[in-house]
Amino acid sequence: MKFTTTTILTTTILAGSSVAAPRNGIVDRLQARSSLLRQSLHAEKRGVLLKEGTDGVNVQYSKNWAGVVREKPPASATYTAVSATFTVPEPTATDDSGDMQAVSAWVGIDGDTYTEAILQTGIDAYTQNGKQTFDAWYEWYPLSAENFDLELSAGDVVVTKVEAISPSKGVAIIENKSSGQSVTKTLSAPSSSATLAGQNAEWIVEDFNAGDSMVPLVNFGKVDFTGALAEAGGREYGVNNAAVLDIQQNGDLKAHVEIQSDTEFSVTYQ
Repeated sequence: MKFTTTTILTTTILAGSSVAAPRNGIVDRLQARSSLLRQSLHAEKRGVLLKEGTDGVNVQYSKNWAGVVREKPPASATYTAVSATFTVPEPTATDDSGDMQAVSAWVGIDGDTYTEAILQTGIDAYTQNGKQTFDAWYEWYPLSAENFDLELSAGDVVVTKVEAISPSKGVAIIENKSSGQSVTKTLSAPSSSATLAGQNAEWIVEDFNAGDSMVPLVNFGKVDFTGALAEAGGREYGVNNAAVLDIQQNGDLKAHVEIQSDTEFSVTYQ
């Protein structure tokens, strides 16, 4: 089902839940994460390959991103909105160390071929010492992410959307369809050098950074994206003919993308 900006914004206003919490508020939920400064980074690519069993799909290896990116907008247009629906994954530790492991799923504008800024919103799923924790967040890179005040659990169905009102102003929206709660945040570019260009539209599963290092990628099972749409020049575009990114770390494939249709794809932990 497609949710327009008007639909989600109306729901959010009626719910009265457009409150954002500072990122350090996560201490109350998981003390071991008190020093976490969560941040997405632009895609760190490792190369290009031809995906087996497809008709020349452009698949790229990335250290930190798996998903689909529209790398170029249509002529004389820019991407002004990106949206998708997905289910919050259940994080499972990949070893018995008890250390923090995590994954992020989000939608965004810019950050791939255009690296000066990313307007994005999404969710994080963590596990540490057998405890699972989930966050909903928004971010205008290069600033770090901040939390929404939105309860999440594994299996919740969320609708995510970002919209660029102008190169220096945007809106991040998340609706938890399972709980009926919605949140929204209007954001401004952190500096004149971090404005949006509208050159990329993204639907991503990420191994994100905390401070200067990447948080170890958790086994997230599979994230199914549906209703994956980008708006540019008054038209909507799906994921067909877009670039596909798989996560590869230390020579090992960690996350793999499969396209089902123009608006549906999955990212599976390997």
